[in-house]
Amino acid sequence: MGILAVVAAAVAAMVFGAIWYSVFAKPWMAVSGVPLDETGQPANRKDPMIYVMNAIGMVLVAGMMRHVFVLSGSDTVAEGAGSGFGIGLFLVVPWLLTNSNFAGRPIKLAVIDGGFATFGCTLIGTVLTLL
Repeated sequence: MGILAVVAAAVAAMVFGAIWYSVFAKPWMAVSGVPLDETGQPANRKDPMIYVMNAIGMVLVAGMMRHVFVLSGSDTVAEGAGSGFGIGLFLVVPWLLTNSNFAGRPIKLAVIDGGFATFGCTLIGTVLTLL
């Protein structure tokens, strides 16, 4: 599990995120409050910084998950997927719910984003232990 595994896991999570948010685009846009352009798409979608920050974030998550896996001895696909699922569901989702609640945002937003975090972390854990 080296840097190649971290980068591959981050790319896998980014691809998964593109698919996830394509499937949930309409409900996510309806509850997120993101400004839309004249085509009905997020107005900032052409800003390259959102993609750069996404890539950096996914590399940081994958890198930290790799570190945790090395420390805990998680090295099978089942352990990686299970640990990733747990990290997403029991660490990230409660944080998202807290932020959404205090911001007065709809719970549906936290559910959509939390689903991405849960299954994205599961995918990261799986890829990290495959490579």
